[in-house]
Amino acid sequence: MEYLTWFISIFILIFELMGAIMIVYGGVRAAIGVVLIEVIHRTNIYYNTVRIDFTNKLIFGLEFIIAADVLATILAPSIEDVLLLGAIVAIRTVLSHFLLKEATDYTMNDVFLLKNE
Repeated sequence: MEYLTWFISIFILIFELMGAIMIVYGGVRAAIGVVLIEVIHRTNIYYNTVRIDFTNKLIFGLEFIIAADVLATILAPSIEDVLLLGAIVAIRTVLSHFLLKEATDYTMNDVFLLKNE
């Protein structure tokens, strides 16, 4: 049982790290995209493209973090910990849902604009 706990703990750490890396990576890419648009005046980059890319990275990162939280509930010793983790997962799931909806709206808007050009 001790090995199983250690094994799950390693995956929790890996998933949390991957989630954080994806969120930071998305933020850095978005910041670079905004700088390219505003400072260098690159015309082949659009705000919606930067937003969609950043939103997708956020969603992907949050999914890794949610997976880590789900695994952590397996190791949670008390009912308070399980309830707290459940609340955290619920908040992150709702956030992911609305980010995904926003990304879909941006994508649909881009398709509409391309058809009308």
